[in-house]
Amino acid sequence: MTSHCVFCKLDSVKERVVGETENTVAILSNPSLVKGHVLVIPKRHVEKLSELNKQEITELMEHVVKIQEGLLKKFKGCDIRQNYRPFQKEDRLKVNHLHIHIQPRELFDELYEKCQIHEKDIFQDLNESDLGNLMSEVFEK
Repeated sequence: MTSHCVFCKLDSVKERVVGETENTVAILSNPSLVKGHVLVIPKRHVEKLSELNKQEITELMEHVVKIQEGLLKKFKGCDIRQNYRPFQKEDRLKVNHLHIHIQPRELFDELYEKCQIHEKDIFQDLNESDLGNLMSEVFEK
């Protein structure tokens, strides 16, 4: 627990809690990117997935699945993601405490219309040079 971490102070978000386990808590995100945006957060302060023990990883992922299934009763789809960006300054939108975003989605929703419609112009084909470099420098076979 760190004294400045908003996710380590669960009392400050208790009205937004939608689920809790021994090692995780799920809260409605505030601010949120879409209606129903949920964050699943380990209770122990860690910044990246590799800092979790096996029990915490299992519990975190099971909680993510449970929240997703609940959201899918109302919404047609969900995006699930986790960001690790230590190079970015911490602020209201960037918290240095691991959390998984679960964002309910609909076809042509506001998030798609405002930004994701442009993704197709950003994606690039994997070239042989990048493939070789990534395989030899990043991934162990």
